[in-house]
Amino acid sequence: MDSPASFAHRIGIDLGGTKIEGVMLGPGDAVLASRRVASPRGDYAATIEAVADMVAAIEAEAQVRGSVGIGAPGSISPVTGQSQGSNSTWLNGRNILTDLTQRLGRPARIANDANCFALSEACDGAGAGARSVFGIIIGTGCGGGIVFDGKLVDGPNAIGGEWGHNPLPWAQGDEHPGPACWCGRAGCLEQWVSGTGLAADHLRRTGEGTTADAISARAAAGDVTARETLARHADRLARGIAHVVNLIDPEVIVLGGGLSKLEGLYSDLPRLAAPHVFAAAPRLTIRPPRWGDASGVRGAARLW
Repeated sequence: MDSPASFAHRIGIDLGGTKIEGVMLGPGDAVLASRRVASPRGDYAATIEAVADMVAAIEAEAQVRGSVGIGAPGSISPVTGQSQGSNSTWLNGRNILTDLTQRLGRPARIANDANCFALSEACDGAGAGARSVFGIIIGTGCGGGIVFDGKLVDGPNAIGGEWGHNPLPWAQGDEHPGPACWCGRAGCLEQWVSGTGLAADHLRRTGEGTTADAISARAAAGDVTARETLARHADRLARGIAHVVNLIDPEVIVLGGGLSKLEGLYSDLPRLAAPHVFAAAPRLTIRPPRWGDASGVRGAARLW
């Protein structure tokens, strides 16, 4: 079995709930090959095969073998070695790293997808040069990752940065106890500020089922109810961010995921979060990602 540490070429896989994306980075971080496929939702065995097929396709295109790093929702329990806390619930309780290593025929490394995003943006993205970076993914779910002095902060439970499963801070009367979360609790931040949470809030308020993208488009066209939904979302996201600032006070916060494309967030969030930050003159630097959707795969490649 080859040692990936000897490879100058690194493959990164972003194993998401709706898509699997892969890239190979060569010398100078040049992109030598890339792929994207739909995730086989609910099917663990098919997920393992999809990752293996993607690695094979990328290597065939680049005509070189590479190390493999994988970003996935949740984390690997240091106690059981199994996946835990994934909103792609078919991964939970599975020996995903062992199974992928065996299927690929080489060592692989795996980390939380938000950690990979944060690592990418801290190294050469929107947080480059900052000592501390908090990376946020607001898409299907709501993840977070902490990078300090260029290194991921994970912790003994392998859950560093998992802010999405804390309760919505400073909850108002109609926000308590909050919607049920797949994790078994109620009122988790993920159920309010993710794309699915935003759409669910709109449904509860208006009776209209639609998507976060459609709400954003309608708000841009002047729809009042859509704008009100986005305003509630921004206020809740700001409260969540203020809670993070009060805990770790990062120099830079980088937003990723589908909702990071909501341009109004970058002007609204510092203003909305400031009253909740425990400082006389709060300073918050919140930026969009330099690498956009590619941050996750680039960070996964950097696990080697």
